[in-house]
Formats: sequence, C-alpha cells, structure tokens
Amino acid sequence: MGKDEKLNETSLYNPVRSYFENLGFTVNSEVMNCDVTAVKDNTLIIVEMKTSLNLDVILQAVQRQRLTELVYIAVPRKNKILHTRRWKNICHLLRRLELGLLLVTINNHNSFVEEAIEPVIFDRKKSLNSSKKRRKAILNEIHERSAEYNIGGSNRKKLLTSYRETAIKIAAVLSLYGPCRVKFIKETAELTDKAGRILIDNHYGWFKREEHGVYSLSQKAIPDLLEFSELFEYYKKQYKGKNQI
Repeated sequence: MGKDEKLNETSLYNPVRSYFENLGFTVNSEVMNCDVTAVKDNTLIIVEMKTSLNLDVILQAVQRQRLTELVYIAVPRKNKILHTRRWKNICHLLRRLELGLLLVTINNHNSFVEEAIEPVIFDRKKSLNSSKKRRKAILNEIHERSAEYNIGGSNRKKLLTSYRETAIKIAAVLSLYGPCRVKFIKETAELTDKAGRILIDNHYGWFKREEHGVYSLSQKAIPDLLEFSELFEYYKKQYKGKNQI
C-alpha cells in the first residue's frame, strides 16, 4: 500500500494475524471489543490497532490489561518519526505501562510486523540507574543556584541557570573593575574554577579576551544583561570595593 494516509485499522489486521499465527497462536478479531485476540494454550494476547500512536489507543490498551498482562498496540511503521524525541518519550511511557508495541509495514509486495516493545514488567530501578548522570546534573544545578529567579512553565523568557548566574557574577566584576585577571574575578565573586571555563567558552558572547588570563566585557554584554538587570545590579553592589586590583 502507498502513503500512510491510505491506511486504516483494518489494513493492519492481516499482517498482525499472520504474525501471531506464525508463532502458533489462534487469532480472532473483534472479540468483546478487543481488536485482535491471540490464544495459545492458556496464554491470551490482546492487540489494539490504530493508524497512529495516540492517547486514545494507549487508554484502550491499559483497559485491556484488566484481562491479560500481554497487551500490544499495533500501528503502521512511520520511519520519519522513529528517531524523534517525542517518539522516544512515547515508547518510554509504553514501557512504564508495560504495554507492547508492534510496528506494521504494509506495501504491495510484502507486509510484515516488528515487535518494537515487549510487554514485560518495567524495571524502575534499572531506569533510575540509567539516568544517574542526569539526576546528578539536576541536583548540582539546584545546589549551585543562589535563589529561585525562574517562573515554572516559562518557555519564552531566558531561564536563569547556575551557568548563566555565574556568567552574570563575572560580568558584574568586569563592569566594576574593567579588564581583570581570572584569579581576581574568582576571588572577588568567590567562584570556583568553573569561572575560568565560562570565560574561555564565552557561550553568551559577553566576554572579550584582552591578553592571556585577562578579560573584559564585550559590547554585546550590556544590552543582554538588561534582561537580568536586577540580579546584575545586586552583584555589582556585593562586589563594589571588595577587592583592589
């Protein structure tokens, strides 16, 4: 069959039926509102079919878990979305819900089914262990922030991360004292070695290297810092007269 738009749920049935029949199951359709049932000995599998993987079919599949632990969702394979972040997040949700996923390829010459996700018990401990680095990064970010300046749900305003806050501290020192050595900046703002890396990376374009180990503010810095003027002025007051070059 051609484009995905021409597919309907009934187009998925024959490939799904053949897939389970080849595994030795007896397959039936539309049994008590279940799209597909596959039975072998005492094993019951239920498959819900949809032309797209959406919340409606996920809710249907969850309801079928009252009848059996082995529940699949079958959808057409759409290569263009398989590597998107949204698709990966949906697949993670299916694993958390212990739902299986079948990807159905339909064309004029050959149709086949792939088991993308198996309906097995979700290992939450393994999932947490795989995200240890991200968890550590979140905790570090929380601990390095001096206060809460962001509003939950913001998507247009630039967020104040610990990295950006450190850059603002550096900018405050440079605004007060002009070109400074890295050592002086770190001592004045009580910063760690992270400050040196921020100056070198110059991610926001706020800093200008005057000579080895000496930096000043760039022309870009002042208009950018207006968005964080309250915090910028606060740090300038904190650092004024604190050290002498």
